[in-house]
Amino acid sequence: MTKIQERVFSGIQPTGNLHLGNYLGAIKNFVPLQDQYDCIFCVVDLHAITNWQDPVELADNIREVTAAYIASGIDPKKHIVFNQSQVVQHSELAWLFNCVARMGWLNRMTQFKEKAGKDREKASVGLFAYPSLMAADILAYRATHVPVGEDQKQHLELTRDIAQKFNNDFSSRIEALGLGEPMTVGDEQVQGYFPLTEPLIGGPAARVMSLRDGSKKMSKSDPSDLSRIVMTDDSDLIAKKIRKAKTDADALPSELDGLQGRPEAENLVSIFAALADRDKASVLQEFGGAQFGTFKPALAELAVETIGPITGEMRRLQAEPAEIDAILADGADRARAIAEPILADVKEIIGFIGARR
Repeated sequence: MTKIQERVFSGIQPTGNLHLGNYLGAIKNFVPLQDQYDCIFCVVDLHAITNWQDPVELADNIREVTAAYIASGIDPKKHIVFNQSQVVQHSELAWLFNCVARMGWLNRMTQFKEKAGKDREKASVGLFAYPSLMAADILAYRATHVPVGEDQKQHLELTRDIAQKFNNDFSSRIEALGLGEPMTVGDEQVQGYFPLTEPLIGGPAARVMSLRDGSKKMSKSDPSDLSRIVMTDDSDLIAKKIRKAKTDADALPSELDGLQGRPEAENLVSIFAALADRDKASVLQEFGGAQFGTFKPALAELAVETIGPITGEMRRLQAEPAEIDAILADGADRARAIAEPILADVKEIIGFIGARR
């Protein structure tokens, strides 16, 4: 039994207004993974265009996400940072996976229903087929682990379904070519070419909620700018947004059970815990019984202290677009070197002529 090389893949869409939810729910969690895995961090610009994007803004947003990765502590020399559209294997493998995935699988994707809204007939085909491209993003590198939020977990399950169906459909061909062998990912054993990728979900703020409504996820599309902390906000604006964050009239509880039915309180406590690398229980032990007039200033100070240096480095990098572009180009070259032979294997397995030249 072969234990496959463990590799992490994850990505963020460059759709502008990168906010605290993106940082705490994703980027911050990427950083420690560098010590345990080979990591590939992608700016998923192909996913971004499932809805129309202004071309000039899209280019700026690609560089903004790249800057956020690096400013947060991702090392583009030890690991790979690139934008998706520079590596054609993503698009090519996505088409092959469109022919493996079933319509019924895609029809069950709740995120498409949410994003398409009531008039799904006007949604792009790309939005509908988004999960096949996500599967290609991951499996183009035979990634074993993906850090995902709860809202992406269903898509990762589809990636596993596609990998399993491919392994089953071409099992005899994979064996004849000597391209498959029993492998393990964690404690899971798989026979075939592709691993069944495992999710990495966790952290005290895996899902950061709106500062104006604790029942809704923090989002760049919310009409209220006060609903989110943007990673390029200055210190005064961060403090203002936390000061104006919606809360209730009760003091903070001392136990986790006391947060039930109090979504805004739980959200602010979760944000504090994530920024401080603590759990929610320890935050409540410190602030239990305190009013929000005491807790909010402490949270604002912590947020400014944590986000400020990242914002400063992001601004420096964004002022040097050639530096960012060079990092992305180097990352794309290294990503392509991994994806090219994997796609060649897949083409040969399927039966295409000229897969290897």
